[in-house]
Amino acid sequence: MVRIELSIDLNYHVLAPGADFVFNIHGAHTRCQTIREEQLRISQQVQPQVYTDPATRNRYLRLSAWAGPLTVSYQAVVDLHHHLAQPEDVFEVPVSRLPPEVFSYIYPSRYCQSDCLSTLVMAEFAHLPQGHSRVLAIQDWVRSHVRFESNSTNSATSALDTLREGRGVCRDFAHLMIALCRALSIPARFTTGIDFGADPALGPTDFHAYVEVFLGGRWYIFDPSNTAIPMGFVRFGTGRDAADVSFATIFGSVQSQAPNIRVLALHDPQGRWELPRHRREAISTDDGLPLS
Repeated sequence: MVRIELSIDLNYHVLAPGADFVFNIHGAHTRCQTIREEQLRISQQVQPQVYTDPATRNRYLRLSAWAGPLTVSYQAVVDLHHHLAQPEDVFEVPVSRLPPEVFSYIYPSRYCQSDCLSTLVMAEFAHLPQGHSRVLAIQDWVRSHVRFESNSTNSATSALDTLREGRGVCRDFAHLMIALCRALSIPARFTTGIDFGADPALGPTDFHAYVEVFLGGRWYIFDPSNTAIPMGFVRFGTGRDAADVSFATIFGSVQSQAPNIRVLALHDPQGRWELPRHRREAISTDDGLPLS
């Protein structure tokens, strides 16, 4: 088990007459991710609402803010219980056996145009043995064809743009890997969290986008940008692509500052939890699903 302590401060200046916000910054509740403690503070005297999507377990915070300064702060202590599997034992699931909850993750989406990548995936990956090793090959291919470059893309950048330009940030790496997997009928989804273990040279601690791929009846974690340590990922949200799980969606005129995020893996002298590290095993922090 890994225990993570995190805090997020989001600072805005809301212009008149005000604005509405939907945030996805709460740790998701799953059987493998336990929120031990959490606290939400909002600088304005508003009435926030927190809603949990029953299908994805994403937790959305909604609020209406007045004109003026607004700070939203979230702190949590999270326990991560990792399911580990030997990669050679993790198999691809035929479409005929996919659970209905997974269907939406094999289709093209706004940022993951998998229907445009059939020729590429047939040439690069169709001949490879199916299973975790083929998904790992897709991840490695993305890493070798895209370079990490801060501030090189924007909110409109899609998987096809990233493929053409050969650069991007974690969001773009994730979109391209998802699109390639779906082009092979392998369900893949966009996941958001925090970038535990990222090299400080890449900038301050930030939100992180990575990939979960449905293999062997479970969602397994992949980090195509290779910028952080998957054992330390605290999941906030999952969706088809970034359009589903933006950490902040704003309706109105607002001036935003960069988020201030702090994350720490807690050490336990008694050995009840371990520090995150890179592992060769396939890693999942999601519940399994029965196959059809």
